[in-house]
Amino acid sequence: MSSPPRTAIVTGAARGIGAGVAKRLAADGLAVAVLDLDESACQKVVDQLTADGGRALAVAVDVTDEAAVTTAVGRVATELGDPAVLVNNAGIIRDNLLFKMSVDDWDAVLAVHLRGSFLMSRAVQGFMTKAGWGRIVNLSSTSALGNRGQANYSAAKAGLQGFTKTLALELGKFGVTVNAIAPGFVETEMTEATAARMGMSFEDFRDAVVARIPVNRSGLPADIAHAVSFFTSEGAGYVSGQVLYVAGGPTA
Repeated sequence: MSSPPRTAIVTGAARGIGAGVAKRLAADGLAVAVLDLDESACQKVVDQLTADGGRALAVAVDVTDEAAVTTAVGRVATELGDPAVLVNNAGIIRDNLLFKMSVDDWDAVLAVHLRGSFLMSRAVQGFMTKAGWGRIVNLSSTSALGNRGQANYSAAKAGLQGFTKTLALELGKFGVTVNAIAPGFVETEMTEATAARMGMSFEDFRDAVVARIPVNRSGLPADIAHAVSFFTSEGAGYVSGQVLYVAGGPTA
């Protein structure tokens, strides 16, 4: 009798990179919990996954809310299975130059990226350490190296790299690996919103960025999902505490 599939949780999975990661992990044979603020948006992704033969669950959660995170992870464990994989992808942007940036914009970005990843990781680690197997993947960014107008986002994404390395040290002896992926430019609703805010068409914005990318193309959610698939695989058990830049060139 074969064992049931492992369960993965992907935050910020209603669209963009998160939805791409959820789709890939389902294709890899995992049961996938699709978490985001809007359960109806999550359900659209879940419907796609189940139509393709996967097991999936839509869960609405604000990752910055401690009680909501505890409830959401408990629901996943009950309805889908104990979480063995966590992908901390939920994120927001509130870009502005330092002198224009509000305290609320600073706090909101750090809360979603850092507090959210902390709360989610803390909530799932007990299941993983008890099972003696787990995979946590945090979504950083090339912005961790610095990006004009993104003091909040850059700080949060750099913070996730330190968070990743520390969790790798703490959880490794329990069979849990923790790694980070730092995407470069990826075509998502978020990058489309950035172009609109800059008063550019998305095509012009993308072309300007691609001109600086060695592989001469922009990234797609599937590119990031492929890297997540590697880090969450059985064969990646000797890889932990690493930051993989998926950016079309030697960004770092």
